[in-house]
Amino acid sequence: MFNKVSIIIPTYKRSNLLERAIESVLNQTYSNIEVVVVDDNIPDSQHRAETEIKMKKYSTDYRVIYVKNNKSLGGAFARNVGIKNANGKFITFLDDDDIYLPHKVGKQLRFMLQNDYDLSFTDVRIHNSDDVLIDYREHNYITSLSNKDLLKEHLMHHLTPTSTFMFKIESILKLEGFDDVKMGQEFMLMLKAIERGLNIGYMQGADVIQYAHNQERISLGTNKVEKEIELYNFKKKYFKYLNKKEKTYIKFRHHAVMMMVGKRSGMHFLFFIHFFKAIITSPKNCLSELLYFKKKIKKFN
Repeated sequence: MFNKVSIIIPTYKRSNLLERAIESVLNQTYSNIEVVVVDDNIPDSQHRAETEIKMKKYSTDYRVIYVKNNKSLGGAFARNVGIKNANGKFITFLDDDDIYLPHKVGKQLRFMLQNDYDLSFTDVRIHNSDDVLIDYREHNYITSLSNKDLLKEHLMHHLTPTSTFMFKIESILKLEGFDDVKMGQEFMLMLKAIERGLNIGYMQGADVIQYAHNQERISLGTNKVEKEIELYNFKKKYFKYLNKKEKTYIKFRHHAVMMMVGKRSGMHFLFFIHFFKAIITSPKNCLSELLYFKKKIKKFN
């Protein structure tokens, strides 16, 4: 209980969901926490006004710090503002449309302390707007925690999302926080952590729920397409460290992601093009990923 944990929640145009996120943190079984809410809405906008109304509920709660940006900075810099305003020895993150389950902070903190990790990450549950599990992202493929092996696994699978991370404060300050990129902020942060030799641990189990919903989000449409292509081209710089099987999986994953963006965004041509490219790239991975998806949904429901 001597270790305060700061949970950073950047918020933008989601005042209707913000309270749910904050309450999930305040209701943690581990009590030595603070919530740093970073309001990244445009000043004098309706969204800023609506968020200010929601935050009045917490005006006398010493556990909640409310920071209002003078201009909209974007997700990366908004999280960095939260880090600068945090007082905890450990830092975690939560998006304003997601939640922590009650034991998340306590379990992960104990895991960090027992192993003296600089950073740890966990699995995550993906729910739809009806709170039904539609995906479960686990990292059961990890067999080694060496930075060399974690680099390969990260390039192939992504050791994310941000809401599963817990950092020592001094470790994330050494990384200088998030880079200012529209997509792949969490990917780049984990990449920096691996390449700079942080001691990183993986804790199995999911105490974070991410919600897939129809509200405004960066992970849909042409913006996602452009940034996914940009990220894939970035990964090619690391192909010299990978074997043929690993490179093939990255290519397959790229087409699978593009396929899902097409499906969720109603871009049918994009869906079919990358559906066929995924099959051509690796029929084996297509079949194994489909069977594994069905198996894990049944297992974790």
